[in-house]
Amino acid sequence: MSKISPKSNSISTIIRSYKSAVTRHARRMGFEFQWQSRFHDHIIRNDVEYQRIYNYIKNNPANWEEDRFFQN
Repeated sequence: MSKISPKSNSISTIIRSYKSAVTRHARRMGFEFQWQSRFHDHIIRNDVEYQRIYNYIKNNPANWEEDRFFQN
């Protein structure tokens, strides 16, 4: 049975490569963490949507302690 894998240069391949590179670098720096198992891609259709997503990404680290996955 053949292994199913994402097509070359697909968003899945790009995300997988990025996560792999960041994980290797973080572990070399002494950080242990886990990625969420999936990702959600979304087409940004206009400037209002872009600004909303930009603000979410920019402010997300400040909201980490309020997240249900945060552990002390």
